[in-house]
Amino acid sequence: MGVVLPFPATGTGGQVGFTRFELNRIVDLYGRMVAAGLWKDYAVAFEPGAAAFWAFRRTAERPECRIEKRPGARHGGWALIGESGQVLRRGHELGSVLAPMERRLLKVVAG
Repeated sequence: MGVVLPFPATGTGGQVGFTRFELNRIVDLYGRMVAAGLWKDYAVAFEPGAAAFWAFRRTAERPECRIEKRPGARHGGWALIGESGQVLRRGHELGSVLAPMERRLLKVVAG
């Protein structure tokens, strides 16, 4: 027979998720990247102690970037992780962590 766990499940660090404001900010960036033709798909993962948003160029590839929220992390609760697993940016504010991706959307317009 199965094991009955108390609700909510007790784990290390507890369940982490995105607030409405954080998710709106991330999905807004995702929408602009899709409109620019840079991203095609996404995934969201919730683990004990962390939540992550994965953005893909194509569905069958590795994610181009991962936006992670880890509350209580020493170098900031937010991290932008690149395609090969390197940490591109880490910080306490979501806006400053998303800045490198938002810079990709800027285009020079000749007058």
